[in-house]
Amino acid sequence: MKYFLGYDLGSSSIKAALLEAESGKPLASAFSPSTEMKIHSPSPGFAEQDPEHWWLELIHATRLLHQKFPFNKNEIGAIGISYQMHGLVCIDKNNQPLRPAIIWCDSRAVNYGELAFDEMGHDYCLEHFLNSPGNFTASKLKWVKENEPEIYRKTVRILLPGDFIALKMTGEAATTVTGLSEGIFWDYKENGIANSLLEYYGLDKSLLAPCVPVFGEQGRLQKDAAEALGISEGITVCYRAGDQPNNAFSLQVLETGEIAATAGTSGVLYGISSKPEYDPKSRVNPFVHVNHQIDHPRFGILMCLNGTGILNSWLRREFFPDESYETMNAGAAITPLGAEGISCYPFGNGAERILENKNPGGQIKGLDFNRHNKYHLARAAQEGIVFSLIYGAEIMQGMGLSMNRFRAGNANMFLSGLFSQTFADCSGCPVELYNSDGAIGAARAAGYGKKFYLEFSDCFRGMELIRLVEPDKNNSERIKEIYDLWKKGLEEILKSEK
Repeated sequence: MKYFLGYDLGSSSIKAALLEAESGKPLASAFSPSTEMKIHSPSPGFAEQDPEHWWLELIHATRLLHQKFPFNKNEIGAIGISYQMHGLVCIDKNNQPLRPAIIWCDSRAVNYGELAFDEMGHDYCLEHFLNSPGNFTASKLKWVKENEPEIYRKTVRILLPGDFIALKMTGEAATTVTGLSEGIFWDYKENGIANSLLEYYGLDKSLLAPCVPVFGEQGRLQKDAAEALGISEGITVCYRAGDQPNNAFSLQVLETGEIAATAGTSGVLYGISSKPEYDPKSRVNPFVHVNHQIDHPRFGILMCLNGTGILNSWLRREFFPDESYETMNAGAAITPLGAEGISCYPFGNGAERILENKNPGGQIKGLDFNRHNKYHLARAAQEGIVFSLIYGAEIMQGMGLSMNRFRAGNANMFLSGLFSQTFADCSGCPVELYNSDGAIGAARAAGYGKKFYLEFSDCFRGMELIRLVEPDKNNSERIKEIYDLWKKGLEEILKSEK
């Protein structure tokens, strides 16, 4: 047992990472495809991907990893899986997908969730589920039942994206309690399946896969999967978790008061609480955290912004086709603070929970054709993303979460010095950036699930602080003024949505 193998199934790509077991040192990583995976939108508000395509890209990422760091197929000790949350994969009796996966940023089920919230009662939903049924997996399944009854009739199991990848590896359909909680299939008050929501929606409880532990043996690699991945048959899958709980784990965010941040396609702040707290408007969402135990309760409070890296990639594609992200970021960084009057609202990737499931679309205000260029847009976009995250952080603070510092991987938008500094300045908190990401975190967690690491603290050997970004006190007053103006603009947008 020399290495642990971790995977991170995102909506943009699949990443594979190799971790040296003894030292905890990340050795190599690879991702596929080289360009972002397509999100199909057959109707407004729809967002779908082919689950089988995920598996093909995972195989390709693993082969690229072999090329970067050749290893013997017998040297892998265990596999860990991180995955995009809240998706819905419907499979038939032969374990084949019946339709494209309805992924996290799909908005089609919003009305079903809002009606359930009203008819079941806000107090009841929040006390039992800690959330509105919203646009989560249970509501997406209700949409399938109502709009694609033939698909629903043929469905034998419903799976989250990571459950599907584990099924391809092991041949066993299973999920976890953390997975059930993210789909709003978990009743916190009853400490069991959310039977009342299933009954309200008329969903068959037998569609839910049996639970396996978050950490521990979840199945063994089948022959076909082993051959495709170039590793030994029988290797155990020892961990799976949604990308945001996993990102928190990868940054050693496990106890109360700790906050993880990520800024990939979507942006997330994820704080830990020991109590099943909830936001009365369900703008941020509590779930069971990976280290939750009955006698040691831990809940992750998740604030999600759909339009983060996807806005940055859209800008690059449309306005900077011949420039790298580094060049684009450098031009934005030398543009004055506040982008000389441009305000950007990055709400163009589906309904936003922090806006009570409104979907106002992405908006740019204050554009002056005589003064502004594309670098103003790039700066305004990064500031707008940060402001949106801080807006969500204020909701979390209203729930009693304290924020003294943030931990993030030195990846995605945090690679931009402008983004990291703006985040520190606007929050007033230091930002710690580590040599960690979702795939590396999944590999570390697999080592714990395999019982190679006996304590959680053992998992983080080899994790290093790459960069510490302190708030610039010279910018604090000015950034607050710009943020307050941005919030006033957001209030006007939300009023127009009523």
